[in-house]
Parts: sequence; C-alpha cells; structure tokens
Amino acid sequence: MTHFAAVAAGDPCPCGRGETFASCCGAIHAGAPAPTAERLMRARYSAFVVGDVEFLLASWHPGTRPDASEFELEPDTKWLRLLVEATELGGPFDQTGAVTFAAIGRTPEGRFEQREHSRFLRGGDTGWQYVDGDSLG
Repeated sequence: MTHFAAVAAGDPCPCGRGETFASCCGAIHAGAPAPTAERLMRARYSAFVVGDVEFLLASWHPGTRPDASEFELEPDTKWLRLLVEATELGGPFDQTGAVTFAAIGRTPEGRFEQREHSRFLRGGDTGWQYVDGDSLG
C-alpha cells in the first residue's frame, strides 16, 4: 500500500512550520530558492511525504547524488512528523550548513524514528543543496 500524502496548496505544510504547503515547501518544490539550509531540509522532508523524487534528486549535490535509476522511495513508509533538533550555519550569508533532525514515520512493521545530521552547501545559481548525512540512530 502506498502512503504518499496528497497535500493540497492550502493544506498545512508537512514540514511543521505552520504555513500552508503552497507558501512553504510547495513553493520551494516549484522552484523558489530555499533561503536557508534548514528550509531546504524541511522541503526535502516534505518531498518524502508527498513522494516528489524529482525534487529530492534536483536538490541533491551533484557530487553525492545517486543515479535516478538507483533511487526510489519506500512506498510503505508514511511520514508523520519532523523535529528539527539543531542547525549550524546554513543562513542566507553562509556557504555551508548542517541540520540535525528526527523524522518520525510508520511502516507496516510499526513506528520508527530516523535521526540524521545532514550537511548542505550553497553555490552559485543552484542555491542550497543536500550533500550527505550521518545517521544518528
């Protein structure tokens, strides 16, 4: 069973910032630049929620991005909540940034929590890009 959420423009954004999807992560998915590394991380989380593989790959740094044929989302995963635990740099005037977060989800086997310390780079016309992350358990 596929659990990708259908999120309408006026629905609350899955990232939890309290804005509508259209004014938050939906705008970034549509091409608006993410102003900070945290906002890109939130937009990537929302892309997992809605199953937007194209955005996930486009927002991944080309030096670490997997081949599209090797990347797929787990259709049985339902993402429930995002908790941002810490940010380091990643602001509008920084070139690097890091975000530590916990993403809570559910599969047929039960609830799980994915914690990660993610690294981001900002460069040229591409804006912020996800580089890689260390799993924290």
